[in-house]
Amino acid sequence: MTSETNMRRRALLGAAVAAPAVIGARHAAAQGAWPSRPIRLVVGFPPGGSNDIIARILAPKLTTLLNGATVVVENRTGANGTIGADSVARSAPDGYTLFLGSASVVAISMATYPNLPYDTLRDFAPIAMVGMTPELMAMNPEVPARTLQEVIALARTRDLHFSSSGNGGLPHLAIELLRKIAGPRVIHVPYRGAVAAAVDAMNGQVQGIFMDLPAIHGMAREGKLRAIAVTANARSPLMPDVPTSVEQGEPSLIAVNWFTVLAPARTPEAIINRMHAALTEAVNAPDVREQYTRAGVEPLTSPSPAACREYLAAEIERWGAIAREAGARAS
Repeated sequence: MTSETNMRRRALLGAAVAAPAVIGARHAAAQGAWPSRPIRLVVGFPPGGSNDIIARILAPKLTTLLNGATVVVENRTGANGTIGADSVARSAPDGYTLFLGSASVVAISMATYPNLPYDTLRDFAPIAMVGMTPELMAMNPEVPARTLQEVIALARTRDLHFSSSGNGGLPHLAIELLRKIAGPRVIHVPYRGAVAAAVDAMNGQVQGIFMDLPAIHGMAREGKLRAIAVTANARSPLMPDVPTSVEQGEPSLIAVNWFTVLAPARTPEAIINRMHAALTEAVNAPDVREQYTRAGVEPLTSPSPAACREYLAAEIERWGAIAREAGARAS
């Protein structure tokens, strides 16, 4: 994570749980009728991936905080999450259809999809950041490499195929960063979702995988995959024995995913503010934090919807530059 990203992260984390703001937003929104029926929280990936894991942790807590209005997780998959995102962008701006997006879908896609049907900052109303997690680089246990430098050395002598959850996403760009270090024999193999990508890494159809840590840490712990590196500045509390890419001498191999909740553009400000307050309270609830820790997710919140929008704008610029340099394209 760059110092710039760290500064943005500190700004987001600061004052995010201020009680008066939460209470005030609740009181203001309580004057209206929203919510009076179930709320759909759309995830653009299949069950089992990081987005889905986070959505299913948050949904029951949000149901409680929104006076019992049920929050239902809906998986609308395809095109690296962009089909689900587009469906929400086109939905009525009434607060009953929301999107749980990630760096891949609402930032990187802006650079990797030539005909993306939505513009994140134009077609969505950002509400709040809700979490972050590094990528985990892991290998099939039969591959004779146990460290990042050994993987790099091996990739200079033979083809190494790495699976990801799809073209144009953060795991794909992490593979491109490795390719920039190790050379052209690092080959990206896109799959439709984390589970399919992990299965083929475990059975040897590909030699390695890059994926959000929550999606594959269990397989690594069970020995079905060999964890090589966490692509961040700091080790994950979930896998404290796995060194970071920085520790292993590759500070350019940094890929940290983040998650955010967005509504369609033109959703009333009172609804956005109330949802921001509920999401902030949910993310900072002890039981949610415990579930996050078990999943390998770090809480991340934003002090306001405006701060969330600022963060997204900066990340769109940052990842766009990386994607263009790598020539990464979604298909």
